[in-house]
Amino acid sequence: MMSIESLFIPQTLPLKSSSVDKTARKSTWASLKSPKFQTGPSRIRNFSAKSSLGFENGGFKQFPNGVGEKDGVIIVDHGSRRKESNLMLNEFVAMFREKSGYPIVEPAHMELAEPSIKDAFGLCVQRGANRVIVSPFFLFPGRHWYQDIPLLTADAARDHPGASYIITAPLGLHELLVDVMNDRIKHCLSHVAGDADECAACAGTSKCKLYGLVDVIKT
Repeated sequence: MMSIESLFIPQTLPLKSSSVDKTARKSTWASLKSPKFQTGPSRIRNFSAKSSLGFENGGFKQFPNGVGEKDGVIIVDHGSRRKESNLMLNEFVAMFREKSGYPIVEPAHMELAEPSIKDAFGLCVQRGANRVIVSPFFLFPGRHWYQDIPLLTADAARDHPGASYIITAPLGLHELLVDVMNDRIKHCLSHVAGDADECAACAGTSKCKLYGLVDVIKT
């Protein structure tokens, strides 16, 4: 399972910075610090309401300023050398596709594994997308979000001049993540108590267990 620290791993991709990158970086962080970006209960509730999904007559409905039939969604994570971690992204994308009803949804890994952002971008266009929405499966807006993913996406888009694209915000501070975190905590405690099996994230790793002082000394 990917740790929070992995979101801030030093860049390993052969990407070169430039004055343009530095200017974009400054403007990005300036916007992040602006009052408009500050989160609070009212802003979170408004976001949740505006991001609701809908269906009409059993089919896919395009909302104003929402995802439409000609949009392709790419959910991109960091990527791992551990095969099981990469396969979990495929499972999440399948869940997201089924629940959202979006017709074109593809997984991608920023590095270390395939499919790449370039691969996923090409698949979206091949399936009829004329706009690609790249959604980072990351918690916070670190270096990968403001530099690496934009550069990789721009490179992928060069092969498809007829398609536009947007890179959305990472998961960030959303009230539903509180529920997810609490659910994980409760499930792991139930597993340690012998009342629940390992969850999909920990299955086969034997990592979800109670450690004592003896275990710490041994390691």
